[in-house]
Amino acid sequence: MKTLKKRSQIALEDTWNLEALYETNDAWELEYKELEQKIQQFVSFEGTLKQGAEQLKKALDDYNELWRVFFRLYVYANQRSHEDTGNSFYQKLAMRVATLQLKLAGDTAFFYPEIIALGKEWLEKAMEECEALRFYEREIRELLRKEEHTLSKEMENVLAEAMPLGESSKEIFSMFNNADIRFPKIKNDKGEEVQITHGNYAMLIENPDRNVRKETFEAFYSSYAAFKNTIASVFASNLKQAAFFSKIRKYPSARAYYLSDANIPEQVYDNLIETVHKNMSLMHRYTSLRKKVFGYDKLHLYDSYLPLVEDIQKEYTFEEAKEIVLEGLQPMGEEYINLLKEGFSNRWIDVYENEGKRTGAYSWGCYDSHPYVLLNYNGTLDNVFTLAHEMGHSLHSYYSRKNQPFVYSMYKIFVAEVASTCNEAILIHHLLEKAETKEEKLYLLNHFADKFKSTLYRQTMFAEFEKIVHEKTGAGEALNAEAFCNIYRELNEQYFGPDMVIDDEISLEWMRIPHFYTPFYVYQYATGFSAAIALSSRILKEGEPAIEDYKKFLKGGGSMDSIDLLKIAGVDMTSPEPVQQALNVFEDLLSQMEELCK
Repeated sequence: MKTLKKRSQIALEDTWNLEALYETNDAWELEYKELEQKIQQFVSFEGTLKQGAEQLKKALDDYNELWRVFFRLYVYANQRSHEDTGNSFYQKLAMRVATLQLKLAGDTAFFYPEIIALGKEWLEKAMEECEALRFYEREIRELLRKEEHTLSKEMENVLAEAMPLGESSKEIFSMFNNADIRFPKIKNDKGEEVQITHGNYAMLIENPDRNVRKETFEAFYSSYAAFKNTIASVFASNLKQAAFFSKIRKYPSARAYYLSDANIPEQVYDNLIETVHKNMSLMHRYTSLRKKVFGYDKLHLYDSYLPLVEDIQKEYTFEEAKEIVLEGLQPMGEEYINLLKEGFSNRWIDVYENEGKRTGAYSWGCYDSHPYVLLNYNGTLDNVFTLAHEMGHSLHSYYSRKNQPFVYSMYKIFVAEVASTCNEAILIHHLLEKAETKEEKLYLLNHFADKFKSTLYRQTMFAEFEKIVHEKTGAGEALNAEAFCNIYRELNEQYFGPDMVIDDEISLEWMRIPHFYTPFYVYQYATGFSAAIALSSRILKEGEPAIEDYKKFLKGGGSMDSIDLLKIAGVDMTSPEPVQQALNVFEDLLSQMEELCK
């Protein structure tokens, strides 16, 4: 078994350069204390905004500067903590800055409601009279867009006090799912006894030994079955709080309430579900192909994650991975490639796993930093794709921060996965063209097809489940464990088709999905994926004009609605077309796979 290096043993060139944020911990400490003082000073703005446009402009300047500095402190403390989660010094810094965030949010809570209370007429006149205030026109108009849903000061205070109650079901589920639930032990393909955990479930359910997969699947869900009535009650409470807050804020439904934050038309959600339903036969074809290749009389849901071909057992050094990504993303143009090279050579990336390092991968940073990427690189082809994916996020952030002021630099979750998935789609196109063997090509096609299955189809199924249960709750229908399980089972039958045995255990899967406690979030994975596939297809087909439009989207940040930013890039998510374009790509992948599997 490989022994992990300690953080101090990792070569400097393989670590990210956090000194670019703060040269020393003392510098961080100094800015932390300065921010504490500035938060106290900001409170003096309360009740003064009506003094005039210049006062409002000054308050907006100071407010945004508070958050700009906060994010700098927050990113540094947390990324230092992620380097080695056992480092108590940086744990303490991360906890302190989390406490500071609560203070900042609480002490400035008066600000936006007070701006809204000034009224549209007063604000319009102020922007007309004060040219400098027009810099904040989009921010002000976004606040006015929500004016009809903003209540009296007294009611807003009540809702603020009630918000923790609304979050309680999410917290209860999180505690149950992360701390309390215990899974049985099973025997792996070597006959060894293994304790099932959240961490190893994915690996066990992909095991080549079918008995291991079956036993894992049944044992895993047996743990949830024991608590199905309790979790159903918790989830029903979450649905009720969503219905309550949407009603109090005068939205027609919970879905309208949650989609309003990014100003996403509800037709986007409906188009996604309807277009996927029209193309359900493609998912059924993929299920049939898997059944044929595996040679099973019956294909079960515990066979869903078994690759059609064995993993390509080739290892890539990190230098090779960078070269593959640079070569594969050449269609993105010289400027984009040069930015990738800058990230690769100027320590944007924390490359290797070390003792105590946070697992997984992400792209992060703040307005005053270059992007940062956390990896735990281990040389697989999947890791090469992860590098391309996270650098897609990073270049999106880079373009946004370079071209927008702080207040408009943060893009919405609705578009967050577009750039990362676009990179992956272009890279896999390149690798397919270079594939030398049938096995290699089939492996890559399977890798890409599984992205469609897990992101476009599966997340849409999740979104449809949410739509149904929130609508039923909004209509006053009481839902219990049996109702949730029946709805979820029927959706699985629709999505997987007649060649998949819908095992009883899958009706419990809704119980383990944390994202259901953040209502109407998951659909964005499917829409973002669809937009990315449509954009990558356009870039590969049209070249420079498509790239320039795409970069305008990347540069837009939060300067306009996500829907309008994507239109600039050539994708209209208010129509079914981008989802259909993505599914056309999936159909082509299927045809190629079916040909290779003859």
